[in-house]
Amino acid sequence: MLAILLAHALAALAAPLCVRSLGRNGFLPLALVPLASLGWVVANWGTEQRTHIAWAPGLSMNIDMRFDSLTAIMSVLVLGVGTLVLVYCSRYFEDDEPKLGVFAAQMVAFAGVMFGLVTADNMLVLYTYWELTTVLSFLLVGHYAERASSRRAATQALLVTTAGGLAMLVGIIVLGQVSGSYLLSDVIANPTTGWLTDVAIVLILIGALSKSAIVPLHFWLPGAMAAPTPVSAYLHAAAMVKAGIYLVARFAPGYANSPPWHITVIGLGLASMLIAGWRSLQVYDLKLVLAFGTVSQLGFLIVLVGIGSKDAALAGMTMIVAHGLFKAALFMVVGIIEHATGTRDIRKLAHLGKRAPVLAGIAALAALSMAGIPPLVGFVGKEGALESIAHTTTLPDWAKTVVLVLVVLGSILTVAYSVRFVWDAFGSKQRPNPSAAVQRMHAPGPLLLASPALLAVGGLAGGLAAGPLDRMLSGYSKTLPGDGTYHLALWHGFGMALGLTAIVIVGGVALYTGYGLLERVRPSRPLLGNADRGYDAALRFMDRVSIRLTGSTQRGSLPVTQATILATFVLLPTILLIVGTKTGVRLRLWDSPIQVFIGAIMIAAAIGATVMRNRLASVLLVGVTGYGCGVIFAIHGAPDLALTQFLVETLTLVIFVLVLRKLPAEVDDRGAAAFKVPRAILSVAVGATISAIAAYAMNARSTAPISLKLPDAAYHLGNGKNVVNVLLVDIRAWDTLGEISVLLVAATGVASLVFRSRRFGSAPRVSDAPSDVFEAPADQVTWLRGGDLIHPRHRSLILEITTRLVFPTIMVLSVYFFFSGHNAPGGGFAGGLTAGLALVLRYLAGGRYELGEALPVDAGQILGLGLILSAGTAAISLLLGAPVLSSAVFEVTLPLLGHIKLVTALFFDLGVYLIVVGLVLDVLRSLGARLDSAAEAREQGVRS
Repeated sequence: MLAILLAHALAALAAPLCVRSLGRNGFLPLALVPLASLGWVVANWGTEQRTHIAWAPGLSMNIDMRFDSLTAIMSVLVLGVGTLVLVYCSRYFEDDEPKLGVFAAQMVAFAGVMFGLVTADNMLVLYTYWELTTVLSFLLVGHYAERASSRRAATQALLVTTAGGLAMLVGIIVLGQVSGSYLLSDVIANPTTGWLTDVAIVLILIGALSKSAIVPLHFWLPGAMAAPTPVSAYLHAAAMVKAGIYLVARFAPGYANSPPWHITVIGLGLASMLIAGWRSLQVYDLKLVLAFGTVSQLGFLIVLVGIGSKDAALAGMTMIVAHGLFKAALFMVVGIIEHATGTRDIRKLAHLGKRAPVLAGIAALAALSMAGIPPLVGFVGKEGALESIAHTTTLPDWAKTVVLVLVVLGSILTVAYSVRFVWDAFGSKQRPNPSAAVQRMHAPGPLLLASPALLAVGGLAGGLAAGPLDRMLSGYSKTLPGDGTYHLALWHGFGMALGLTAIVIVGGVALYTGYGLLERVRPSRPLLGNADRGYDAALRFMDRVSIRLTGSTQRGSLPVTQATILATFVLLPTILLIVGTKTGVRLRLWDSPIQVFIGAIMIAAAIGATVMRNRLASVLLVGVTGYGCGVIFAIHGAPDLALTQFLVETLTLVIFVLVLRKLPAEVDDRGAAAFKVPRAILSVAVGATISAIAAYAMNARSTAPISLKLPDAAYHLGNGKNVVNVLLVDIRAWDTLGEISVLLVAATGVASLVFRSRRFGSAPRVSDAPSDVFEAPADQVTWLRGGDLIHPRHRSLILEITTRLVFPTIMVLSVYFFFSGHNAPGGGFAGGLTAGLALVLRYLAGGRYELGEALPVDAGQILGLGLILSAGTAAISLLLGAPVLSSAVFEVTLPLLGHIKLVTALFFDLGVYLIVVGLVLDVLRSLGARLDSAAEAREQGVRS
């Protein structure tokens, strides 16, 4: 299973190159990937297999895969139809089709993601695949991005299915917490009860209903017909829309008896079957006829798999297979019609059947299966559905009768729009001659016809081989409770199901024939409204609400915004502590007199920073509070935190100074005099709230803190003695990876604010300096190359000499911190900050050209390399048999060097080191060198 996912990933990466080399024929070798995967599925049919890969056990995100009977059925659709659609693409598109290589990559990737979805046993991993299908669907539906209709359809599908997916994620988390496991196999084998479980099931069903376009979330599917026809034939007939059906089928064995299940699944499924079936009789675009028919059929499918009985499940699996065969074939037929005639409007098609008899035969065979006409597989599944609904024990008698009557009515609509599709598309419409579109059509090629022909013939073969099909599909139905007595067969004799089938066929033909009379009495406006317009109205409403909310809360005043945030922070926790906390508070004010002394200095500095008008003095006083915090860390035995605090505080002071150079020295706060007292009260309240929360948190502890176990865990699990560093690069490496990613984004943001055209780049070197820049006399001793370009009144010879002597020492200290950090104070962050301070010293002493001489490398490249190293540690750990982003030990004995023990966390730490250095370099280049160059340009302009 893992090999299939990897094969699709590699094929998706190779697809653009393949299409670029072979043109549209590149789809043919790509089709071999799902075809070979389909061979594996067929070879392992009837077996159950599992795969487990430890990924992030603490987050319950292990990669658990499961192959069983339901997975096999869905995989055949995903891979088999996917193969035929790729073959179809090789003749549907022309070689000059824009973005064809990207389209091919997305289609292959979608097949792999769908296979991952149906094989995922971990619900969180399943959700990841679920949202990947949403993203890929958005890209595929919006393939013709230059068209407004495509952009709207793609956005609509994205918003609806993503909203449903978010609800589903909440349900998964609730169910996982209630059940104690995130494995589907465990959750279904040991179903829980209670109101929390019911809420979780409803939320999960919302995600399933949105993905399968069930009323009232159905409107995105007809809109998605703006996608190329291969997308409709695959995503909206056989793959993506089946994901919701699959999820309902997967949960049915454990939760079909939960209180909200039948009301939600069966009620909305029947509504979809009837509403969409009626709508398919009202549109003239062939793809829309099939789109509304798809919504109707999806409603039928979700009713069958949601009933929760063995016989209904068997009928549901049969109809899932039948629907994938006939609906994908019919969508391909529509694509061929549009390809040959240039239109999909049935009013512009007449005598098409005479001009394209083979295509008409394929369409008729697939439509007969859709209508449930013997001897096709659609008939076999429809008879099984009618029989299972009539005799199910999971519904009361009155409910069985209602469901059966509504399914018969929905099936009559199915027959009606099936007849309409074939007759109105291929018939003569009582016209003596072919229509203009049919007259200018060109005959489709054999390879273009091959895929829909195979699917249509597959529907016939499935009906004729109903017995073997029963043995293939019954594996899933056996997982449901109760006794299953029904078996698939082409002929069950005369009975209720056959009689209802006759009623359905006669009623459907009569409805199509007399539809004109019904049109005359149809109301001018839909009785239930227009869902698409409702979607637009909902978006407009949310826009208005967001504008008003933003206008009332974001008034462009930074003090008001900060005051609102801080007041909320004070009030909410305080009220909750008063109302809901019974824990007493015991405080020990200090452990030693030196803490009182340091605290008094910090308080004095903080008060001084609030009253100082000089900006630089305020910044220095704020720095004193930071250094005082570092001293307290050191006193409490946290040298790592103290070292990092000192380094960060020093670097922050330098950055403040770089910015303050361009601001007035004094703060003009004359207009803020009236607000000093409220601000002081708010600031005191914030400080008191933080202290109170910390005190309550400490006193609420009822067991031994986990920190007591961290030294042992760091040594035995992370292979290091420095608890802080092992936490950052091993135990909490996921958090660290997120934090350094934020640092990279911050660097990009800083550069974007300063530079207009290019975010990153290297600082200028001495060789790049213009000829008119001041240069020191040739006989003067050069301590720093960049210093020679600084004007004497801005130059400090003592600082240059000191920098020349100290810089190598600081860099050696930086490297020492980096290598010693796993077992002693230091680490990649501290080492990177130390190297950053060394670069700051070079910049302050030698100017912007000296910065380029110190490190003539693009800051963006350093940041990117650091992120690659940190993220790449995941792969290194996996290859060495350790969980992702955790320490794997590599031991080797070398000549002379002896036994070497290397921990892979070192590479992660190296990435952190490089990202910190890159961030400092980018800040210096942006806030330092860039502002210096602007000042020099202004000064030169004044001189000239």
